[in-house]
Parts: sequence; C-alpha cells; structure tokens
Amino acid sequence: MRCPYCGNDDTQVKDSRPTEDSGAIRRRRVCNGCGGRFTTFERVQLRDLTVVKKSGRKVPFDREKLARSVYTALRKRSVEPERVERMISGIVRQLESLGDVEVTSDQIGEYVMEGLKGLDDVAFVRFASVYKNFSAADDFRNFLADLGPEQDRHADGLSSQD
Repeated sequence: MRCPYCGNDDTQVKDSRPTEDSGAIRRRRVCNGCGGRFTTFERVQLRDLTVVKKSGRKVPFDREKLARSVYTALRKRSVEPERVERMISGIVRQLESLGDVEVTSDQIGEYVMEGLKGLDDVAFVRFASVYKNFSAADDFRNFLADLGPEQDRHADGLSSQD
C-alpha cells in the first residue's frame, strides 16, 4: 500500500480488526520511509461496476465518491458514522447484486435517496435538492408536499405532538 504522505510503497500493517458491521477490515499502517501513520479499509468487491451517466458517458464506480455525496448531505447532522457506513455498504451490495456490471447514475441516486430517507430527513431533502436539481423554493415545497403530511411536519420542525 502506497503511503499517502510520501508515496513510498514500503508500508507495514501495525493492527488489523474488522469493522463494527464486519463488512470490512480496518488496517492501521505505518510508512517505513517517513513514519506516517494511516488507516486503510479492505472490503469484498463482487464485481467491477461501471456507472452510466445521464450523458451516456461511462465511468468506473467509486465507493468513495458515493460516500462523499452521502456525507455532504449529512454535514452537521448527528448521525452515527457506523449507521452511515452500513447504509453505504448496503447500497454497494444492492448495486453489485443487480447482476449487471453497468448501473445508471439514476439507480444509484434512488438507492441513496431511499437510504437517507430512513437515516435523516434533512439529509434526505438536501440530497434530493441536488439529485433532482431544485432551482427554486417552490421545488422544495412541492417535493415536501409529495412526501405527505407526516414528512411535512418533521421538515417544518414541528413534533408529532402539535
């Protein structure tokens, strides 16, 4: 594994342990060149996925890009990282089990929307605003209205006791 600090290929594993959901192995490493310490994760990959963008362009699936978009939606929200990682791993497993090596960006967006809906309402709406390309406040109102009265109360910050 290449050191992220100096680029040296000579690194050593100091500690390995499974993640909480046992979906990956967490490895603490040290660089024998600069002494830098870093963490890597090893996950099972069933197949190499290719994402077909709306433009028709094809790019390799990147789990880290998926994670960045999820964590951006969850910014400043108090959601346990373990739950987020479980959701991301679940999305990747769903994509890998579709039986096709090509997945559309729309499929990924729908899986993320479904996952965030169960994780955090605000993150769900944040992600939807980018995914569905909201351009005005009315887009938010219409989206929340389509969710139904229970979701509207939560989005307005009102409790179900009101």
